[in-house]
Amino acid sequence: MTRNLITGTWRACTISVGVDLENPATGEVTGPALGASETEVEEALAAADALGAWDLPAADRADVLDRIAAAVGAAAGEIVALESKATGVPIRQTTPLGMILAGAFALAAGQLRAGILTSTATREDGREVLVERLPWGPAACLVPWNAPAPMAAHKVANALAAGCPAVLKPSEYAPYGTERLAEVIDTVLREAGAPAALFQLLHGGAAVGSQIVSDPRIRAVSFTGGLGGGRAVAAACAYDIKPVQLELGGNNALIALPDADEHAVARAAADLLTTLNGQWCRALGRLIVPAGREEAIASLVMARIDDLRTGDPSDEATDYGPLIHSGHRATVVKARDDLGGTLHESALTGPGNTLAPSLVVGADPARTTDEIFGPVAAVHGYETVDEAVALANGTRYGLEGYVFGADEEAALAVAKRVRAGEVKVNGSSIMSLHLFTPRPAWGISGYSEEGTAETLLFFTNPRVVGVENGFALHSRS
Repeated sequence: MTRNLITGTWRACTISVGVDLENPATGEVTGPALGASETEVEEALAAADALGAWDLPAADRADVLDRIAAAVGAAAGEIVALESKATGVPIRQTTPLGMILAGAFALAAGQLRAGILTSTATREDGREVLVERLPWGPAACLVPWNAPAPMAAHKVANALAAGCPAVLKPSEYAPYGTERLAEVIDTVLREAGAPAALFQLLHGGAAVGSQIVSDPRIRAVSFTGGLGGGRAVAAACAYDIKPVQLELGGNNALIALPDADEHAVARAAADLLTTLNGQWCRALGRLIVPAGREEAIASLVMARIDDLRTGDPSDEATDYGPLIHSGHRATVVKARDDLGGTLHESALTGPGNTLAPSLVVGADPARTTDEIFGPVAAVHGYETVDEAVALANGTRYGLEGYVFGADEEAALAVAKRVRAGEVKVNGSSIMSLHLFTPRPAWGISGYSEEGTAETLLFFTNPRVVGVENGFALHSRS
């Protein structure tokens, strides 16, 4: 049973959102997804609006955030187990992602102590001008189902660091890990004497999300999810001219240059197809290889994937698990079959909603431009490097890119031509290239970059104050 946290009170959810949840490992229905009522959402928003901001000095906020980091770290094992059970992602993958849970709060605290919210500039007359980054006000944090708790931690930690009352809504498909995270945050905030409306949790589907983001009392929105939801969020925020942070996925290309080690390419492609069971925004969408080598490289990728172990996501031995829901599995299968071309499918079988990863060779590039959000990618051959870059950029998305080649400098030169927020050379990990570089997006992958510093700054707006002792040119003395 899920619970909402509204003005410091935990309340059982009673409103069905029209979705039956499943155990991904078995496919059996576990019950309806439940959420908040319109009245409860209104109560939460009114309380956040009445609070306005967290009126506590930055150094003191940092102390509270460090206490949350310690408490979340102690509960991380429980949270990642709940994530694995709800999403189908193997515990071997949710566990390392769990480092983000405590890390997000510790990083936010560290940035506050480093003075990220205050700076000065000196005028020609020697007077100082003060730049203060102040909280927008109540902020909405909406997270998807593939890794909800780590993303919730990142957004909420930075909203609180900025001084914004945070209203968190996880996906209705995977509410449990985020709710456990919320319990830990709430406990620490209570002990610290924080206002009851500073942090609230609301469950529900699209209707709850729409009510939250379209309310003018919400002054900033950070959303991670699908393109359709992102467009709806952007439209709602546009009406009130409020800042919105969108990360909406990608159709990410891996370019294998002619001198690339085929086995390294196959390893990277296999990793990108199977991380989070293929359900992640930086997964492989297009594998772009020298013409004539499509079939050989596809076979190498499938051979690596065939060596993985499927099974119960909670089993430490499981490498690859089931998709989150039978409905999503059916959507992925249809998208795969609609590509055309020749299907190279892994021999993997597994319980519940498991779907064997696959590559499609020879599909028309015009049919491979959309994100599938599952363990499926297209393989395209190229004659020239210019053609390879054109194929990589031949989609409206622009989140992540990958380039493999033995000549590192040549590979870097190609990477600089890929239209994406981040492009990795000879690597395919789930982590960013650097902890303190931005995580931007191009095209329909989103806008308003994320990052360790960027997300904290997103929840603030600068105010510049200083003594000018000057007058307009047209004024008369």
